[in-house]
This record gives sequence, structure tokens and C-alpha cells, in this order.
Amino acid sequence: MTVFEDESSRSRETADAENPWWRGSPHPAVVADRQGGVVEFNDAAADLFPSLGVGRGLDEAVPRWLADAHRRLAGPVRPPAAAAPAGAGAVPLRGRHDGRLLRAHPTESGHGDVAWWLVDDSDLTAAQDALRTERERHAILAEASTQLLASLNPDRCLEKAALLAAEHLGDAALVISPPGVRNRFTVVTAMAGGFERTQLALDPAVVPGLAEALQGFPPVPARWIDPAELPSWAVPEGFGGIPGSVAITPLPGHGVPAGALVLLRRGGQRAFDTSEEQFARLFAARAGAALSAARLYAEQARVTRALIAELLPPRLHHVDGVDFAGGYRTSRDTERIGGDFYDVHPATDDGRDTLAVLGDVCGKGLDAAVLTGRIRSTVQALLPLSGDHQDVLRLLNGALLTARHTRFATLVLASVRRTGGLVRLRLTSAGHPRPLVLRATGEVEEADTGGTLVGALPVVTSRSATVDLSPGETCLLYTDGITEARGGGPLGAALFGEERLRSALSECVGLPAEAVVERVQMIAGGWVGDGPHDDMAVVAITAPHTTHLSAVNGRTRGRYTA
Repeated sequence: MTVFEDESSRSRETADAENPWWRGSPHPAVVADRQGGVVEFNDAAADLFPSLGVGRGLDEAVPRWLADAHRRLAGPVRPPAAAAPAGAGAVPLRGRHDGRLLRAHPTESGHGDVAWWLVDDSDLTAAQDALRTERERHAILAEASTQLLASLNPDRCLEKAALLAAEHLGDAALVISPPGVRNRFTVVTAMAGGFERTQLALDPAVVPGLAEALQGFPPVPARWIDPAELPSWAVPEGFGGIPGSVAITPLPGHGVPAGALVLLRRGGQRAFDTSEEQFARLFAARAGAALSAARLYAEQARVTRALIAELLPPRLHHVDGVDFAGGYRTSRDTERIGGDFYDVHPATDDGRDTLAVLGDVCGKGLDAAVLTGRIRSTVQALLPLSGDHQDVLRLLNGALLTARHTRFATLVLASVRRTGGLVRLRLTSAGHPRPLVLRATGEVEEADTGGTLVGALPVVTSRSATVDLSPGETCLLYTDGITEARGGGPLGAALFGEERLRSALSECVGLPAEAVVERVQMIAGGWVGDGPHDDMAVVAITAPHTTHLSAVNGRTRGRYTA
């Protein structure tokens, strides 16, 4: 190295010692000796601590938390060999000064002097706090969605919304549903894990913003609501005086408002801020959607129950001295209606016969059930013509041909009349399996009737058969779901068939109609087991062993006695 290079290096070292690089750092830096006296500091430290001065004590110029930390860290003079390398130091600590959150990093010299580097963490901490708050709120919304959607019961959903709001959004919460009958409101009040449900005839206008929220309008700011003006019903018993802050937000639903959410915060606490009001709106959106879905499901369930009640096969009984019984099993155990049906229409006038109808619509499930409902309604409208089976079938065929669907059906009509000790049946099949007649001897006969199905051809043809039943004898009407049921055999795919049905029926000699139906269903059901099958329907018409006459509504009716 040349003489000039050596002189240049010494010159740079001297300059660095006189004006160290950290003096221009944007971060405040303060160096103090072990007695707590200020040795030197940079301009950023002077701006942060205006009282700093060389030779002055830290206690006079910096926050107490920083001066105390320096005293703990500065110790006896240590040999140079023990001096800490540049950048090494104790764990940083945090403290506040002039509204700022500072992070202080100490670096020891080994001679008792400590250099304190200060970093302003206010913005970083605020960002971290905001991120943590958003994560917590996201978890609350996810929990709310899970719990609110777990039940499609409107009452349970209303209660859960109030409980969640009281737990996460305020000290108490009220969920108010839209007005119902006689302008009464359902109000669920929740606080500290409990809730109360009440029906109130209230005036929403007395609470600022409540009437607007119930109509779905945006909420008014919480600062516009005076908690002292709340009516008594809006403050839960045991809340502890007048609320300190109130927030009201609508519960948006599917096209119509689902209600309103009222949040209460106790006095002595900070008021709801803008961020909390926005979070309440997010929660309300989840709760409103869940409430709306629950109410829509409840309404659909109510309509479905009403419609299914009309489509379900009736419970058969004893009519005009004749024993009737029916049984029905859909193709799926989870369904209650299908494509098979039966009805018994008692005679309304003297001289008319009771009409029994059993049919099978092409297809299964809901679509087939809708058509069965149409056929049953049409047959009921044609009851005044039931004395002529061919006329009934012709008119029914025309009604099905003009419908928009392309399905067809088979059915059998049975006009039933008790004459003395006998029961006379007039049977007409329209593309349907022929009825079976169980005699007192155990012999099973097939009624000589037949015809074309309805709803497929312009003209329907049929022929009728007349059958007399002696006491204890039975006529069985059934759908092909019985005979075409597959099960049994080595592969479990053999048809139940008419022969097995005849054999099962022959074992029912002398049994009442209900027992006959139960026996046939049990054997056919055991044959298919859990395997797939079509809808199964069966109707038994039995001449009772004994009857006695009683006057009912002015007309003579036979009634079965065991």
C-alpha cells in the first residue's frame, strides 16, 4: 500500500469517528453511559425527545420505561474481550411515548455504554391489530353461518341469531321478526347465553331507525340513537340500567326483509364505532339469509304437507255392510306418494253402488303422483255416471288425452253392493291385472274382465264381469308392482308372479279384509327385501261373516262386527 493510500484511509477513519454514519439514520438513536447519562444522540432522537442533551440523565429526557430498561441493562465495566459485537444486544422491548408505540433495541459496548435504537411500531401494530380483528370477525361469521344454517326451523334460527349476536356483537341483542297476525311482532331477546321469546304489539316508530330497518332500509348511525329513549320492552330485564350505545340494522332476506337486529352495549363502555356497525351489517346479512331460507322452507313444507295429504291413499273401512282394506308401498321408502293409487267412494244415494278404484300410472315418484291426483279428481267428478263403467272410462280417457303430459294409466273399477247375505261386484279392468276372487273353499279365481289402458289411445274398450261374494269371501285388486316384484331365487331376481300371489291369497280364507291385505303385503315385501321394486298397491273387498243393520243419517247401512 502506498503512502497516499495509507493517509487516505486514516483520513476516512477520522471523519467517521467525528461524524458516525448513524447520525443520519431516520430511526432515533441514543447512547447513554452506565450511570444513565446521555453520551450522544442523532437528530431523529432529538426530534422525538426534545429534552435530550449530552450529559443529561435519561430520566430527564426519555420515558420512564426506557430509562428503567437502561438501568437494568447497564452494569459494571467489563473487559474489552467481553464487549458485544456490533448488532448484538438484549431482547427488544416496547413502550409508548406521545401516542406512539416504540420498539427499543439495545446494543452494549462492553464498557457500560448502551446504544438504544428506536423504531416506531405504531402503524405496524395497528395493522396487526386490524388483521387480528378481521380474522376474528371472519371466524365469527363462519361460525354464524354454520350454526344458523344447521336448522331450517324458523324459531330455532331466530333464537340462534339473537344468541350469537349477544355473544359476539354486544352485551345484549334483540331479533325482531316482521309483523305477523294482528300486527304482532315476534321478539327474541338474548343476553349472557339465555334468551326470551315474546309476542308484542309494538310501534316500531318509537325506536329511531327500527321502522326503517324492518322495511329493509339502510341502518341509521348508532350515534343518532339516544339510548335513553328506548321503550321498556327493548331493554332486557337484568341488563343493568340504560344502555350506553345502541345499534340497529336490518336483516335482509330473499326479496323481502327478514326482520331487524338491535344491539345494546352497557353504559361506561365505548359506543359502537363505524367498523363495528359495518361488521353488524355483515352478520345481519348472514342471519337474514338463514332466517329467510328457514321461513321459505317452512312454507314449502306446509304446502307440501297439504298437497301430500290430498294425494295419500285413504284409510279404508266398512262401507254399506262391506269390508274394505287397502295397502300401499312406494318404490322408494323415503317417499310417501307414487304412481299407484286407490279410492273407495261410498254411495251417496239409495240405489247406487259403492265405487272402488285401483290404478297404476306409468312411471313413479312425484310426477306420477301428480297424475294420480288428476285421475282421482276426475273419477270423483264422474261419480254420478259410475253406474256405467264404460262411460266413466271413456270420459277419463278423453281427459287424459287432452292433458299436456304423455303418461297413461291402467285401472280397475269395482261397483260394490250388498244384497242380503251376498256382496255383488261389477268389475271392469282397463289394461289392468284381473282381480282375484278367494272362495270359501280356498280356491282362487280370476275375474273375467279386461280392456285397454286409458290415456294412450283415442278409444278405450273394456268388458265387465259380475262376481258374487259369500260371507268370508274376498275379491283382491292389486297392481303389477306385486306380481312383478323381483327377489328370492339364487340370484335374487325372480319374479314374485301371479302363482305366488294366488298361493298367498289362498291362505287367507275367512280372514277380514285388513288381514288379507297385511298378509299379501308381508309376503310380497319379504320377497323383494331391500331390493328395488315398483310401487305396490292392493285393495281387499270382503263379504263379512255377520252384520247388523243400523240407521245412519236416515239410510240403512250394514256394519261389520267381528
